[in-house]
Amino acid sequence: MNNLLEETETVKLQDPTTKYPAPPFEKQQEIPVPGEEKDLYPKADHGEESYRGTDKLKGRKAVVTGADSGIGKAVAIAFAREGADVVIAYLSDKEDEDARDTARWVEEAGRKAILFKGDLSKAENCQKLVATAVDGLGHIDLLVNNAAYQMAQEGIEDISNDQWDHTYATNIHSMFYLSKAAIPHMPPGSSIINTTSVNAYDPTPLLLDYASTKGAIQNFTSNLAQSLLQNGKGIRVNAVAPGPIWTPLIPSTMPNYKEFGDNTPMKRPGQPIEVSPIYVFLASEDASYIAGATIPVTGGRVTI
Repeated sequence: MNNLLEETETVKLQDPTTKYPAPPFEKQQEIPVPGEEKDLYPKADHGEESYRGTDKLKGRKAVVTGADSGIGKAVAIAFAREGADVVIAYLSDKEDEDARDTARWVEEAGRKAILFKGDLSKAENCQKLVATAVDGLGHIDLLVNNAAYQMAQEGIEDISNDQWDHTYATNIHSMFYLSKAAIPHMPPGSSIINTTSVNAYDPTPLLLDYASTKGAIQNFTSNLAQSLLQNGKGIRVNAVAPGPIWTPLIPSTMPNYKEFGDNTPMKRPGQPIEVSPIYVFLASEDASYIAGATIPVTGGRVTI
């Protein structure tokens, strides 16, 4: 009886609508794309103080792209606390500080952290990333294709050809390059998890190019999942569809960021820590019969 009472006292229910900050947000200082955590206010929660692991991924070897900040950072922290070594992939010198911070959290969890810096819109960098992971970890059990680019524009006439090409190269081409390079180094039971978006279902007009890549990721995920299972690879492929999540990319790319998240039934954006447990679930043996699926984390926005 005492044990039951003690367990009950440790469980605190929280109203999800008031759990984290809600708009309107204060005007941010000018933040260059893709943004840095130090410039973000209010600060994002990646689970640094709250995520508790239970060895769901003990001994796994993971590659997480876009892991310097936002969702990728939260996933790297969660994976490490669940027992995985993590390759932290990020774009450029600008993200060095954030990437090193992610590595610090991974190492504090007692796991190996490997930093990889490079533009994954280039096929050769994707191949180098896989080679770095295999050299440092031996093989790859978990590939999280999370890195992405967006830039809001009022209409199609405002989207330059270069922006269109860059958005597709970063969001969908890199997913193809990385998956193709990684699969030969992934044993049966491994998992690929792609980050799509609520924009695949309910596209934001300001993000025409970005939203269309997220629709492509949906199809890529379901198609690759079938292919790898039918071809006997034994690798599961799934996706996560976040709604509006508070990351440095938002104030650096969205003109209406002060109201960001107000278009959800919860009337607030999500935090990276509210998304990362879904990646853990899909990566774990708990999801052994799930493939080709997308799990939405949208604050109540409909994805059907």
